[in-house]
Formats: sequence, C-alpha cells, structure tokens
Amino acid sequence: MGSDKRQAHRLESSHRDKPVAVDLFCGCGGLTLGLKKAGFRVLGGADIDALSVKTYKTNHRRVKVWKIDICELDPLEMASVLGIGNKGLDLLAGCPPCQGFSTMRTLNGSLVIEDTRNDLLFEFQRFVEALRPRAVMMENVPGLADDKRFTSFCSRMKEIGYIGNHRILNAAQYGVPQRRRRLIYLAGLGMSIPFADPVSEMKTVKDAIHGLPKAGESGDPIHDLPEYRTAKVIELIRKIPKNGGSRTDLPEDEQLECHKRCDGFRDVYGRMAWDDVAPTITSGCFNPSKGRFLHPEEDRAITMREAALLQGFPRRYKFPAPDNKTGVALMIGNALPPPFITAHARQILYILGSIKKTDATGSLQEL
Repeated sequence: MGSDKRQAHRLESSHRDKPVAVDLFCGCGGLTLGLKKAGFRVLGGADIDALSVKTYKTNHRRVKVWKIDICELDPLEMASVLGIGNKGLDLLAGCPPCQGFSTMRTLNGSLVIEDTRNDLLFEFQRFVEALRPRAVMMENVPGLADDKRFTSFCSRMKEIGYIGNHRILNAAQYGVPQRRRRLIYLAGLGMSIPFADPVSEMKTVKDAIHGLPKAGESGDPIHDLPEYRTAKVIELIRKIPKNGGSRTDLPEDEQLECHKRCDGFRDVYGRMAWDDVAPTITSGCFNPSKGRFLHPEEDRAITMREAALLQGFPRRYKFPAPDNKTGVALMIGNALPPPFITAHARQILYILGSIKKTDATGSLQEL
C-alpha cells in the first residue's frame, strides 16, 4: 500500500472511530461546530429554516441535513439513513426553539406565553426515546427552567433511565466573548455527566474583532453589508463616547425624544467596550436601537461578521451572501456559541471514553 493510501486509511479509521452525534434544530451549525471541536463526528442534523440549512451545508459538507419540520421527521428513518446500527448513537444534542420561553416575551416571567414552539421540547424527547443515545445535551434560554414542560421533560428522562442535571451558565465563562446566560441540560444513560469548569480568563471584544479589515471594503459579504441610517441618527452615534459610552452620557437636549420619555433599556445606542465582553448577541444586533450594539470606536453598529465572531464562530465560517441583514442576523443571534458547546461536549466525551475503557478492561482507567 502506498504512503498516500496508508495515510488516507489512517484518517478514515480515525474518523470512523470517533463517537457519533446528531444535531437537532441545527440552525447554521454552531452546535455542530462545537461538537466537532470536542472530538465528535456529527452524522446528521435537521432544521426547518432554509437559509440556516444552506449555511450549515456550506460549512459541514459531510453531514446529512434534513430541511424539515422536526414534527414530520421519523427518528428511526433518520437512524437508518445515517447507518446508526449496533454501535448506536453516542450523543443527541439540540436546542429546541426558545423564543416562547424568552424573558423579554414573558416580561421577565410575569406573563405566561403560550407559544407552540415551546412544545418542540417534546419532539426532542421523542428522538431521545426512539434513538436511546448514550448521552444527551440540550441547550436553551434560562426561562425554560421554570416551565412545567421542562419539569415534565426531566421526569420522563429519569423514567427511561437517564441521569440528568441542568444549570444556568454564562457563556462568557467558557471562552465566548459575550455575556450570554443559557440553560444547559446534560444527561447520560445510566450515568451522570459533570459540567465543564469555567476558563481562567475571559475573552474580550478586542480579542474577537479588533484588527478586522475595514467594514464595507473587506471582500467578506457579511462584513460589507451597508448601513442605512438617517442623518439625525448618524449624528447621535457620532456623539456617543468611544469604548463603552452610552446615550445616557449625552446631555438631555442631545438625546432622541423617545429616549427622554423612556428611561428603561439603557443599553440602547450604547457602544461595546474593547476590554469587556459583548452584551448578548441577538437577532437585532445590527440595530443600535435594540441594545449596546455600536462598535467600540467606529460610528456604526457591529457588522454581521463581528456578530459571528462575538458568538464564537471562527473567521473562516462561511455565510451565504444575503440580500439583507435580517436573515443572517437571525441565524447568528439564534446560534449556539461553539466554544460553550465544546467545553461541555468534552466532558461528555471524557465520560463516554471512560465507560468504554471500563467495558474493554473491566476497570476504569484514566484517559
């Protein structure tokens, strides 16, 4: 066998020996990227949004993706297509759409919002029951923890043999350069999976986006999308103090009338600070009227490339050239930050590897 063939064979064997995962509600691929970086081989994904699926396929060409309403996807058919046979599935991961559990939509929990997307949590459960993965990772907004559906989900997982736990964690403590509180649920079939420890040093806005080519002239489609602002708004942005300034730093006579009438949402028309983490990146991150989304120095909102970097995507991650910012902002704002996923996926990988060692040798060995 020639050297090239031997190398290809070794790479194929290594790829085949990796633990396998499936990503439900895969979006544009943040969770999949995090799993891959941890050492999983992602076999399949599913999402209903066409632009998200297109972006996913562009970056994860070897993964079989279904563009489908999850309610219409048969988990056993998926398993058959993916060739999940006797070995079984090591990890089922996903983030059922969470807008219905959002604290903004529920006025910080004071209202109960009946949103049909909330019931997609049970579609995730349906796949767990059918595929019986060795481990489960589910990520969502913190508001899910207080919802009766999550209580029901956790009870059912226990009934079918999973030892699960959940925590509300800040992604900034796991290498993501933004402040983002998320619920993460980890469960193992007959085994407990610990959460990852926080990193020793947080990444900042400067670490993520400083030194990029000039927006509008970079050749990167999502870094060059133009801004359209009125002259009045442009002048307001210019007056916001650099590196963390806010509209509240301006004299009252220089503030917009709507801001004078409402003292809430104080981050609106605020700048990010170089040496701090960014605020939570949302689907409105291109609009300074939605939060602290102004560039630390330049007189503009952050670009979609900057938003992606602040979510923890690598600079090389490709997003198809969009017609406008809304679609790509929705994808990026809804994405799971890859470094946050990687940290906890490594914990799963360690436990699965330890169990395999036990099965093979009869005694638990350090990996």
